[in-house]
Amino acid sequence: MKPPRLAAGAALSLLLLNAFGEQYYQTKTPYQPQQASASYEAAPQGYRAIYTQLLARHGSRGLSSMKTDLALYQLWQLAGKEKALTPLGAQLGDDLLQMMKANALLGYGVAGITRPGYGNETMQGVAEHKQLAERMVRRLPQLFRDAAGGNAGGNAGGAGAQPRQILLVTSGKDRAVDSGDYFAGSLVAQQPNLQALIVRPPSLAPRAETNHDSRPAGTDRFLLYFHKLSAKQDQVADSSDPLYATYQASQEYQAWAKSDELHAREAALLAQPQVSAAAKAVLERLFTPAFVAGLDQGRYSAANTGTYSYTSADGKFTNKLTGDGDTEIKSSVAAAQALYDLYAAAADMKAELKADFTRYMPAQQAAVFAATEDAIAFYTKGPGIVENGGVNYRMAQTLLDDFFGEVDAIAKGNLSHAAKLRFAHAEIVIPMAAILGLPGMSEQLPRATTYSYSNSSWRGDQVAPMAANIQWDVYTNDQGRTLVRMLYNEKEIDFKRECEQSKITPGSHFYDYARLRACYRPN
Repeated sequence: MKPPRLAAGAALSLLLLNAFGEQYYQTKTPYQPQQASASYEAAPQGYRAIYTQLLARHGSRGLSSMKTDLALYQLWQLAGKEKALTPLGAQLGDDLLQMMKANALLGYGVAGITRPGYGNETMQGVAEHKQLAERMVRRLPQLFRDAAGGNAGGNAGGAGAQPRQILLVTSGKDRAVDSGDYFAGSLVAQQPNLQALIVRPPSLAPRAETNHDSRPAGTDRFLLYFHKLSAKQDQVADSSDPLYATYQASQEYQAWAKSDELHAREAALLAQPQVSAAAKAVLERLFTPAFVAGLDQGRYSAANTGTYSYTSADGKFTNKLTGDGDTEIKSSVAAAQALYDLYAAAADMKAELKADFTRYMPAQQAAVFAATEDAIAFYTKGPGIVENGGVNYRMAQTLLDDFFGEVDAIAKGNLSHAAKLRFAHAEIVIPMAAILGLPGMSEQLPRATTYSYSNSSWRGDQVAPMAANIQWDVYTNDQGRTLVRMLYNEKEIDFKRECEQSKITPGSHFYDYARLRACYRPN
């Protein structure tokens, strides 16, 4: 069963959506633009692009840390000692070792990678952001040409005018920082005079904070890492501080993420009969039925323990890693989930990993685990439960305000910014889509209804594939009217349904900004 997708776009969009065939990677899906730029709606006559802004997830990456790969390898070793490996299962060990080594050395020798090892972008991820920047410039060529000359389509002074700025902000995490640098480098490669325009602005910080050493310019946790604001680093005690609401919303979200209710819901999703059946089907291709049964009976278990050391081919870099033992495999479902995690990660590591994990995860079972992952993500990161209010996405309000604040400045004639580029994570893009009220990405479900593909159109591979992005292009005319067009994963998309009357004409993707702003901010 192929998961249903959001409404189809142009023919090329459909082709791109199916570029990876009957494979199910969900939020680890490699990035593809969802619409050919040639099919974009043309700007109304008399309007010119004057500004653009972006929120993007980092590009394709390896595993975030040594967890499921090491735990599964320990299970594989145990099965070997028990003489419980099938011929296919016997091949799994070498592929697991390949996976561990590829992640331990990930990014070594790659220009622009801050620190090699787990969690880094792959070459595929690097290419995703470079190409995203290339397409942005091709979409808005005059905007970037004018920006470098200090000219905003004739409104910023022409010759001798001050160049505009391209703001670059990240979450501060290596893969987001690197994504931003690769994106910016690609802009400059296309148009070298853009280099002087790139500015890393000061971060938002609580008013009471006097030491900003932990908030380097160009890094902003309140905008781009709001799901993990901490008391030690980010606490806002003054209720009159503009960031107080964001901090409190983050604490409420983190409490939900650790709640007994959420853990019970996850357990119920994993206990569904189709999940157990899929796990058994996957594992009995690798291990004997008796070993698989022993997992569920508590006779066998494994964890990510042990120390492993990996050295680069040139001998100049060594990474020694020790598992923390926190990732445990105590059931057939947990083992199959771990394998699914590696299967999905391998899709993002084509240049670094020769091992073929698709042979261990047939499409029929991959579809089941994909649906289960979507269900869990819906409750942990997605729109979530109606009765919980906006706990899953209320923390994105400051980011939403930042988007509107940027366009407010343009609409008032402040053209100092030509673009704002933000690089973050799935945990930021997903709540942003929800707080925007985007169709198919924001609809909640009642507590009594369990998420499934039959009652929800929310899909991880559509909302937050690798390098997922939201872009707002801003246009003006000589009379000063401002229009906004939104792209989601480079496909033209509507704002929330309540703002339909803000469109310049029915069916258009261009919105009158004044009416759009009033729709989102009625007060």
